[in-house]
Parts: sequence; C-alpha cells; structure tokens
Amino acid sequence: MGKLVLYGLDPSPPVRACLLTLKALNLPYEYKVVNLMAKEHLSEEYLKKNPQHTVPTLEDDGHFIWDSHAIIAYLVSKYGKDDSLYPKDLLKRAVVDQRMYFEAGVLFQGGLRNITAPLLLRNQTKISQHQIDAIVESYGFLESFLKDHKYMAGDHLTIADLSIVTTVTSLVAFAEIDASKFPKLSAWLKSMETLPYYEEANGAGAKQLVGMVKSKNFTIVP
Repeated sequence: MGKLVLYGLDPSPPVRACLLTLKALNLPYEYKVVNLMAKEHLSEEYLKKNPQHTVPTLEDDGHFIWDSHAIIAYLVSKYGKDDSLYPKDLLKRAVVDQRMYFEAGVLFQGGLRNITAPLLLRNQTKISQHQIDAIVESYGFLESFLKDHKYMAGDHLTIADLSIVTTVTSLVAFAEIDASKFPKLSAWLKSMETLPYYEEANGAGAKQLVGMVKSKNFTIVP
C-alpha cells in the first residue's frame, strides 16, 4: 500500500466526505491542511498536484486525484475489504452513483456553494428566499430516497451516505431540517451521528462551517 496523503481543510464538506471514507476503511493517512484564505491552493506546488486548485486532493504513492466523489470511490475500490461501501453490482452501484451526482449537482453546487461562496468570499450577506426554498425542496428528495430504506442507496451504509451527510450538515446553517416534515431524513442523520468516527471526521468540521456562516449575520430577502 502506498502512502496516502489528503490535502484539505475541515470546514469543507467534500474534504469531510474523504475523511469519513478513510475512517470507515480504517486506512492510515497523512492529513495536510490547505489554507484557502491564505491562497495556499494557488501556490505553484499545489497547482502541480491539482491544476483545478480545489480541495480535497488525494495523493497515493505519488499519484494525485481530486474531486471527493472520485476520491472516495477510488479508495473503496482499491482498499476496501469488501464492496459494501461501493457495490460492484452494476445496478446497486448505479443507485449509489445517482445519489452522489445528486449531492454534487443539487445539494453542494446548486445549494450550498452558490450561497457560501458569495457569502464567505465576497461578503454578500443577502440570500434570496428561493435559494432557501431550493434547499428545503432538496430535503424532500432525500426523504424520498429513504422511503423504503434506512440509508440513501439501500439497506446498508455506502459512500453515498458519507458524501451526502457532509453537505446536509452544512446546509442546516441556512435551513434546519423539520423532523415533522422530514422524519426519515432526521432519523438517517441521527443514525449517521452514531458512527464511531463521525464527530472527528465530519461533526467538528460541520460545526466550524456553520459557525463561519452564522458569523456573517446574513439576511434572507424575497
């Protein structure tokens, strides 16, 4: 096994998805913090590793992979003792992939990043109501994913859960999850919080991001 190095920072949901997966697989790794505010991700050294200059980036024995979804699928495929986190069965894998694509396009990019980037990087503190409504709508989709199952892609934990939970626990900074409207989503989240590595890999970083968001004293406008 080559040396694994993860580059990132705890408030980032995609980084936390990788941390959760590394912990779930019980893999040894080195964690190197990349200070985005200090523009360390734009350094010549980092650009050689990841020309897209995003976090996370995974280094495995001199090879570099970025995008959390690519990283966590790679980690399970290469180092998993079995395929439970990312099934080899094509139909089951397609469901996991669909959930992760939903998280990437709707939850993270469409929901979270479109709000947090202007808020945190450009101090734009006015958030439109339709953006909040879109987050709540996405909770409804997640609720439907859980209609017949305990987890997002079936009856056991997969990387879809490890990815989605990082963004959901960040979106609550803008829209809390109403347990009366979304009981299955609320129960799933409580279940995820019982993972022995959850707080270290996701809980603490999610609290950091929510705190950063709340400190901006944003307002919601029509």
